[in-house]
Amino acid sequence: MRLTKIYTRTGDKGSTSLIGSERVPKSHLRLECYGTIDELNAFTGKLKSLCKMNQATSENLNNIQKMLLNIGAVLATPEGKEWKGMPSINEEHIKELETEIDKMNSKLEPLTEFTIPGENEINAESHICRTVCRRAERILAKAKENNITIDDFVMAYINRLSDYFFVLSRYSTLSQPLP
Repeated sequence: MRLTKIYTRTGDKGSTSLIGSERVPKSHLRLECYGTIDELNAFTGKLKSLCKMNQATSENLNNIQKMLLNIGAVLATPEGKEWKGMPSINEEHIKELETEIDKMNSKLEPLTEFTIPGENEINAESHICRTVCRRAERILAKAKENNITIDDFVMAYINRLSDYFFVLSRYSTLSQPLP
């Protein structure tokens, strides 16, 4: 069995490669974007591990993680470059999130006050995912302001995803099982 080393040493001086080998500083806004999406994916995995007793919610979160990986790949691709099999984010992905949000929201009372995270583990972790997602959204918006092309569907998906996590946090406090 051949051992593959995980370290390359190519980033030791503060730069890294985007997909296709273009080198950029590790402080580049594009890296901040996909790094925050990666962080969100990790927190979503933690949330999924808490929801593993509910197959539908676990599958939804797994699908969200796959979308976050796709978004990260798109964000890690230099401006104007494309590659075979490059994922795309479209309106259908956003509608899927909206459907899940609507399912949960239909069982909730109208919101009349601010919520405090921590009613239970799923509630707390959903709020962490929501806040990291909002941070990702702010960084994506900043990147757009700095003339980095960010697909409108990516922006919409991340915006809707924070809504999903918020509604899931509220839904997790009901006495009924997760959707």
